[in-house]
Amino acid sequence: MKKENKFIMTAEGFLEAETELNDLKNVRRPEVIKALKEARAQGDLSENADYDAARNEQAMIEAKIQELEYKLEHAEIIDNKDNGIVDLGSTVTISYDDGETEEYKLVGSMEADPFENKISNESPLGIALLKHKIGDIVEVASPNGGYNIKIEKIA
Repeated sequence: MKKENKFIMTAEGFLEAETELNDLKNVRRPEVIKALKEARAQGDLSENADYDAARNEQAMIEAKIQELEYKLEHAEIIDNKDNGIVDLGSTVTISYDDGETEEYKLVGSMEADPFENKISNESPLGIALLKHKIGDIVEVASPNGGYNIKIEKIA
């Protein structure tokens, strides 16, 4: 019996993925189909760069649609109950030994975006933060050696 993959997501991340899927299906796919028709109308397809580019884009869009549909179908939406313990969906303020503070939102791996301070529950920092509370000093495993952080705030 094959084990089903579950994709842990926040409700916000689920809605973002649904929006992206709808955009791909209802906007991008029709645009590519139109581009393919226009490229075919140019004649000889063997040396038609526009046709090749449109086919490549179509393949990427269709692959992304399949990926999103699968992930949304197998999504497990987490509901962060604000109980003072770091869990998926928590926004955590941490401080380092040098006094510097940072704020991160703990999300499933599908939603992780370091540029928006959204870290995966599977990342070293995410793993270290899970199930801890305000005031805890936590050791984070790192390829360059571990380091300690203190949990200052959980929202």
